[in-house]
Amino acid sequence: MTDTLLSNQAALWIGIGFLLLAIEALAFGFASGVLLFGSLGAIATGALLWFSLVPNSFIVAVACFAISTAVITAVLWSPLKRLQSGAELGSDRSSDIIGHEFNLASDINRTEFSEQKYSGITWRVEPATHLSQDSISATTRVKVSAVSVGVFFVEPA
Repeated sequence: MTDTLLSNQAALWIGIGFLLLAIEALAFGFASGVLLFGSLGAIATGALLWFSLVPNSFIVAVACFAISTAVITAVLWSPLKRLQSGAELGSDRSSDIIGHEFNLASDINRTEFSEQKYSGITWRVEPATHLSQDSISATTRVKVSAVSVGVFFVEPA
């Protein structure tokens, strides 16, 4: 069996890559990234072996896996970290949720927030940062003017 796996290393590395990708998706929800980078490195190694761009040797394949994982990590780390932090979403005006209207369930101000269930998710509701008034009373019709991770920023409709 070991001879079969080593004779078709390309398929072995691609299989390992997709297995790691599945574990990352199902167990961690793409939150850790460690298995993501390893899975992409394994798939890249399998592709390089498949197209005979590197010799079909186990030692070369392991070295190729280490190098490709390091390169992929270096390239993707910063963009994925920026996406995961949600820092760029604070003033997002491009979401389909922008403009969504609803009635407030409770009073909100700069320190007390409400909640609104939308599309199966419970969102925290805060007054928009650009509002001159500090509070909005319950039952007021509001519209979403910006979103952040799990937060609706609203203003009176």
